[in-house]
Amino acid sequence: MNAVILALAAGAVIGLALGALGGGGSVLAVPALIYLLGFTPVAATTASLVIVAVTSAAALSAHARDGHVRWRTGLLFAAAGVGLAMLGGALAGRLPEAALTAAFGVVAAAAALRMLRLRPTSDAAAPDATTPDATAAAANAPDVTAAEVAASAATPSDTAVPDTSDTAVPDASDVAAPIRPGKAAAAGAGLGAVTGVLGVGGGFLAVPALAGVLGMRMRSAVATSLLVITVNSVAALATRAGTVEELDWAVVGPFAGAAILAAWDGKRLAAKVSGHTLQRIFAVVLLVVAAFMLIDAATGSGHSA
Repeated sequence: MNAVILALAAGAVIGLALGALGGGGSVLAVPALIYLLGFTPVAATTASLVIVAVTSAAALSAHARDGHVRWRTGLLFAAAGVGLAMLGGALAGRLPEAALTAAFGVVAAAAALRMLRLRPTSDAAAPDATTPDATAAAANAPDVTAAEVAASAATPSDTAVPDTSDTAVPDASDVAAPIRPGKAAAAGAGLGAVTGVLGVGGGFLAVPALAGVLGMRMRSAVATSLLVITVNSVAALATRAGTVEELDWAVVGPFAGAAILAAWDGKRLAAKVSGHTLQRIFAVVLLVVAAFMLIDAATGSGHSA
């Protein structure tokens, strides 16, 4: 089958998952690029970084217009991960393909297991970060990455008190909970490393960290995570300039475009089918993909389509 058609189809499926499930779908981009489109693991993680950076930036602009982004806090959080994102980006090109595939399989399996453990939640039901239940809500927050937030950016806020930007009156959730600098720095560094090496947005790390460690409300955490992911992705790409130039843009472009467009349809699908049911189905699929990648890495059976 033509590579462009495969890219459009894969991007559409991932976009639907992103929009319908509210998280996790973009983690399938790397396996799709490797096993359907014949990318090497290094090229696939680089292409995924491009897709994540573009979609995150697009979604970030929408959330910025709504005033949900905590610019100061997000930039400080991102600063903790920029160095490791760049180091990870440089390291990825030097890792054996089997090691890179295995590492991605482990992260994908962790994301799948986390999705299976989630209880159904909604932004409207999420408790205020000043309550004792804030940490528990953050731990059960959906994995949110670029395109799924792009799909939901136009929806009105469900919270009683609207968010405001850092240049105006700060959201109480940004100041009510004590910030633990050590844990915040560790979380930011971990996210940067995952983004740099594996080319994933890392929303399943960023959102809980911003909500639980920094005490943000869920909507602010989702929006600010896009800033963190964009910064980390661009930083990681800066160390992969040679690999970026070698990408097949005739495939990467349609892939990203289809994912962004299909995310809107995914949101409509979620309104008709139980999101929790879809999430569990997707988690099982992701777990199977992760197992396949781990087996592939262990047996060295190859990555080309």
